[in-house]
Amino acid sequence: MYLEIVSPEATLFAGDVTSVTVPGINGEFQMLQNHAPIVSLLQEGKVLIQGDLNIDEAFLEKFSKGANGETVLKISSGTIEMKDNKVIVLAD
Repeated sequence: MYLEIVSPEATLFAGDVTSVTVPGINGEFQMLQNHAPIVSLLQEGKVLIQGDLNIDEAFLEKFSKGANGETVLKISSGTIEMKDNKVIVLAD
């Protein structure tokens, strides 16, 4: 599936991933290939991304590696939309 992470400053990442786990306002949830369409608000927490990511050098400092090898992005809030195997995260 295709993931795009957009912040007020720039598009932090855009590319194919295996899974995305986000901190929804009603709890953490994960999206995989062919997930049902969804729109949700996000709260402060971590976006966990599985897959081989090619992150632009200008934004590498915003990402870290998690204990299970996933890529981690800390956010303070945001929204997420999943439709037709495309995930868009608007993150603050």
